[in-house]
Amino acid sequence: MKTSVGAPQRTPREAVKGESWLARLSGWATAWTGGSSAFGLAVLTIVVWLISGPVFGFSDTWQLVINTGTTIVTFLMVFLIQRAQNKDSQAIHLKLNEIVAATNGASNRLINIEGLTEEEIQTLHAHYSHLVELARADRSLTESHSIEEAAERHHRKKRRA
Repeated sequence: MKTSVGAPQRTPREAVKGESWLARLSGWATAWTGGSSAFGLAVLTIVVWLISGPVFGFSDTWQLVINTGTTIVTFLMVFLIQRAQNKDSQAIHLKLNEIVAATNGASNRLINIEGLTEEEIQTLHAHYSHLVELARADRSLTESHSIEEAAERHHRKKRRA
C-alpha cells in the first residue's frame, strides 16, 4: 500500500527490494516473535516440558533441554529486540527532524541532535531549562490554552497551506 504522500507503507513481513536475506529474516523474526503465535508457542513448549518431567524422571538432561533452549532463545532475542529498537528509534528521529525542519520558529540546530556529544546535549538542555524557568516566571505551566487559541492556530495553518 502507498499513502498519497511519502514512502510506501509496508507491513513488517513484506520484503523490501535490496534488503539482504538476513535483514528480511530478522525483520520476519522480529514481527513473528512479537505476536500472539510466538507467545502461544512459548507457553505450549513450557507445558509440554513440564508434562514430560515425570516421563524423564525430572533428570538433569530433562532440565538441560529447557535451560539450553531458553538460553539460545534469549541470546537471539536480545539482538532482535535491539534491531527493532534501533530501527524504530531511527524512524522516530527522522520524523522529529522533519517536524523541526518544517516548523517556523523551531531551531534547525536540533535536527540530528542525537549525533551531538553528551556535553553538547547538556549545553542545549541547560538552554531549554532556562526557557522553562522563564515560562514559569511568566505564568503557570499547568495553564491550558484556550479553544480560541486552538481555532486561531488552525486558521493560520490553513491559510499557509
